[in-house]
Amino acid sequence: MSYNLNNPIAKRATKVVYVDEGNTIKLFNEGYSKADIFNEAMNNARVEEGTDLNTAKVKEVTVIDNKIGIVYDYIEGTTLAELMEKNPGKMNEYLNLFTDIQMEIFSKKVPLVNRMSDKYKRRIGEADVFDENTKYDLLQRLDGMKSHAKLCHGDFVPSNVIITESGEHYIIDWAHVTQGNAAADVASTYLQLCMKGKKDWAEKYVDLYVEKSGTEKIYIQKWIPVVAAIQYVKQKPGEKEILKQWIDVVEPQ
Repeated sequence: MSYNLNNPIAKRATKVVYVDEGNTIKLFNEGYSKADIFNEAMNNARVEEGTDLNTAKVKEVTVIDNKIGIVYDYIEGTTLAELMEKNPGKMNEYLNLFTDIQMEIFSKKVPLVNRMSDKYKRRIGEADVFDENTKYDLLQRLDGMKSHAKLCHGDFVPSNVIITESGEHYIIDWAHVTQGNAAADVASTYLQLCMKGKKDWAEKYVDLYVEKSGTEKIYIQKWIPVVAAIQYVKQKPGEKEILKQWIDVVEPQ
C-alpha cells in the first residue's frame, strides 16, 4: 500500500510522523535499528491484544523510500499536553485525569513484554557514561526495589494521551513499555515533566498519585536516581546536565 507523505505532524531526531487518510505513519531515519522498530510494533500489538486500553492499533510495518515505518490507526483528538497549555484554569482537572489514566494502565498485566528490572540492569551495566562506583550504587539500589509485574508505559507524558471530541482517552507510543514497578514509572513521568520545565505540574502530579494510590512519596523518590540514569544513557541533547543532579545516589530525607 502506498502512503501520501505530504502531511508531517511531528519531526524528531530519528523519525518523522505523517498523517494520511486515517493512518499515522511513523517513518524512521535510514540506519535506525530495525530490531527497535519491530520491537516497538510488537510492544504496541501486545498491549492491544493483552488489555482493553484504548490505543492506536498497529496496521503494518512497511518500507517507504528505503526507510522502515510503522503504520497505526490515526486517532483524531487533542493531546492532554495541548489541553493543559490552552486551559491552565483546568490544570487540576487534567492532572487528575492524567493520574487516573496511568493508574488504569498499572491495573493491567501483559506477561509477554520485557521486565523493567532486566531492561534497567542491562542499560546501566552496559553504559559507558558512568564510572564503576556509580554503576555499582545504582545496581544495588535497583536490586533493593520490590519486583512487580504491573504494566508500565515507560514514556507516560501528557503528549502521549489523546482526548477525542467525545471525551474518550487514547494512550499512544508504547515503544518503552515494560512490566514492573509502578513507582518507577511515576518517577519517570515526574522527571520528564521537570525536564520540560513543568516542575509545578510534576509536583502536583506526584502528590495526586500518592493520594490516590496510597504509595509513600519516599518510595517514588528512591527510584529517581535509577530512572534518571536510564534517561541519561539515552543522551538526548539538552537533558544530560539536568539529569546529572538526580543521579547521585543519596537516600531521600
